[in-house]
Parts: sequence; structure tokens; C-alpha cells
Amino acid sequence: MQKMKNRSSVLLFVLPALVPLAIFWIYPILKSLLISFTNWDYMSPDYQFVFFDNFIKLFTDTRFYQALGNTVVFTLGTLIPTIAGGLILALLLQKYFRGSGIVKFILFSPWITPTVAVSIVWTWIFQPDTGIANALLRFLGLPGLQWIQSSDTAMLSVILVTVWKSLGYAMIFYLSALEKVPGELYEACGLDGAKRWQRFRDITVPCISPTTFFLTIITMINSLQAYDQIQILTQGGPSGSTRTLLYMYYQLGFEEFDMGQATAVAMVLILITVALSVFQFQASKRWVHY
Repeated sequence: MQKMKNRSSVLLFVLPALVPLAIFWIYPILKSLLISFTNWDYMSPDYQFVFFDNFIKLFTDTRFYQALGNTVVFTLGTLIPTIAGGLILALLLQKYFRGSGIVKFILFSPWITPTVAVSIVWTWIFQPDTGIANALLRFLGLPGLQWIQSSDTAMLSVILVTVWKSLGYAMIFYLSALEKVPGELYEACGLDGAKRWQRFRDITVPCISPTTFFLTIITMINSLQAYDQIQILTQGGPSGSTRTLLYMYYQLGFEEFDMGQATAVAMVLILITVALSVFQFQASKRWVHY
């Protein structure tokens, strides 16, 4: 009887969170799964069930594999520089100096700036003739690039904007993690004659590994969900060179009005995200002892 009362009490406290979760997350996912088995055109109220035809068509579409490859390139291209750059900035700003707070705020400000506004500004920066990016390259004696206007450099441009926006976010987490590293470990390592690089490798990196792991998962998920910067900068082009899975979903659903196949893409994207989340929960057990 007491156990039932305890369970009822727990359910009573959890229910306010479960209701909006079911309405705004679980139900839309189930509804999307249903739509992925239909030929709904997004306009008419009627549709027919085509079962796995949308998935078969998707997995035989070269655009899907191009979008999947672009998603992998974009994810890795944003993940590695964001993690490494955020850590480097945190190490440089770890010690207090006059004006350090202002520097941290400036570096963090891109993260809190709307992505649409950031992307519009970078569109001007990437202009081949009048943009600051090519002006800087010419100042350094390097040839200018076409940036977002060429399929060779468009993905690089989107990655640069995304990394620039995310660096401050990673820096803040690393600053917090570095503050929690016990100073006694550095002192003991110094007494053993360890050099700065050895202290960083043997003490800093293991102690901040939970933060690194967290940022890795969050950055990967954010990359999978990236849309605003792609829409503003390149619209998935040129020639599909920046079309990711999420942007392919948008194009299929809201440009080609093939909502059935669009939601099939969404289901694939959800499966990838779930796989990453499961990997996070399983692998995070290695860092529980920190």
C-alpha cells in the first residue's frame, strides 16, 4: 500500500512534465511516422497509404546519399573545430586578467545572437567582390574565393559560420570544467617533474573528459538540426553541395509538396539522433567516477 502511494506521488509530480511532452513531442513523432507511410501532398486533405514505398524511393534516390554525405561532412567539420577551438580559448582565458570578462562576453555573444541575423551578416562578408573575407585574403597575398557561390567552397563557408557561432558556447563549458580540476593534482605532477604538456595530457584532458563528451554529443545533434544558416547562406546549393538531411526534408515537404517522403527523411534523422543519444547514455558510464 505504501509503495502504491509513493508511486502515485511520483506520478503526480511527473505528470505536468509528461503531458506537454506527449502533446508536443511523442504525438508529433507518431503522426510523422504515420505520414511517412502515405502519399500526402501537404495540400489536399486526402491521402493513400503507400506503406514502405517512400522509404524504398528514398534509399534509391542519389540526393539522399548526397545529403547524408553532406550531413556527415558538416557534422565532423563543425564538431572538431568547435571542441578544439573552445578548449584553446578556455585555456587562454582561464586566468583572470584585466578585461577578461569583456573578452569572454564578446566571444560568447555570437551564440546568443539569432542564427538568421548572423547568417545575413556573413552573406555580406562572403561576397566575392566587396566582402571582407576576400579583402582579408587579398591583404595576405592570397587569391579570393567564391565562398557560398561555388560548390567547392559553399560547405566550408557554412561550416565556418557555424563554428564561429559555437566557439563561445564550448568555451564557457570548458572554463567551468577547468575551474573544477583539483590544483593538488597539478602540484603533485609538478613535483614529479612533469612538463606542461604532460600535465595537460595526464591531468587536464581526463578531468574535463565529461565536458568534452557532453559537448561532442550536443554539437553533433545541433549539426544534425542545422537549418537557418543553410537556408540563408546557400539554400542547399550550389548543386546540392550543402543540402543536409534536414534541409532535404524541407525541400521535399515544402518545395516539392511530397510530405510522405519528407517525413521518411525525418524518420531517418530521428533514428540517427536516437542512436547518438543511446550511445551517449551508454558511453557516459565511463565518466561517472569523475
